[in-house]
Amino acid sequence: MDPAWTTTVLLVPCVVVLMAGLFYLHGAVVSLLSNTTVRNKVLVMTDALSGLGKECAGVFHKGGARLILCGKSWEKLEELADNLANNSDPTVTFPPKLVLLDFGDMDSLPEAVAEILDCYGCLDVLILNSSVKVKAPAQNVSLEMDKLIMDNNYFGPATLAKGVLPSMISRRTGHLLLVNSIQGKLAVPFRTTYAASKHAIQAFFDCLRAEVDEYGISVSTVSHTFISSSSSEHTAASAAASGSIWTCNGVSPHEAVTQIVKTLNNKTKEVLIAPSLPKVAIYLRSLFPSVFFAIMAAGVNNAAAAERM
Repeated sequence: MDPAWTTTVLLVPCVVVLMAGLFYLHGAVVSLLSNTTVRNKVLVMTDALSGLGKECAGVFHKGGARLILCGKSWEKLEELADNLANNSDPTVTFPPKLVLLDFGDMDSLPEAVAEILDCYGCLDVLILNSSVKVKAPAQNVSLEMDKLIMDNNYFGPATLAKGVLPSMISRRTGHLLLVNSIQGKLAVPFRTTYAASKHAIQAFFDCLRAEVDEYGISVSTVSHTFISSSSSEHTAASAAASGSIWTCNGVSPHEAVTQIVKTLNNKTKEVLIAPSLPKVAIYLRSLFPSVFFAIMAAGVNNAAAAERM
């Protein structure tokens, strides 16, 4: 038998075992970090019914956090809480508390903030995970849609953050973490209102970080391209729907949660989850804006030409 072929046959199982070991070790490290980071801490998760929200809820629940799960549907929140309880050890976990929260209904926010604070009398971690998006030419987006997007992506999260800040300031501890889009740093065509809302909330947290530093409160932002589902078919559809080379690579909920756990553990101020191209685009926008604008315009013109063919 060819020695090279023999070597290959022997190496393949070793590589498979090595990769499996690395994946197991990675999972163990993430689990350990989540346990030490959030155990016994009061953690609020907005939009807990989204793919990322459910993934975070599962990790932090098993890590021993005192979860307050927020969402728009009481029935789905109860279903999520039941699933968490059925898949965890009740001797080392806490039953999640549930709060109805709809950033699209600004009038209900004061009551929701009060309910959140009443759950445990304080909170340690607030993870703001909420996003409403639309893709359309600016002139086709109605004022009502503009307001809906700004309420969900900016006014709602900012109002909730301000609502819980007095409690954190009085205790001189806390962590605010914003899950944001890369479009809070990089505006691309046909997402005018969405990009504006993401830029606004990014700026809000950048300002807030400096304001609350003296109180021992940490502020972090985790920006991604887009959160994909576990289904490759759905991921491909999402990428096609996004229609942008900047968002062609989605981030799975598991990958995002891993970064969130690390960010909470290390109190990292800013994290960007994106492939090389969007990262280069951010630097290009800052250092050579004229070149960036020309590329964006060319992309729009090429898309328009392709549609006419």
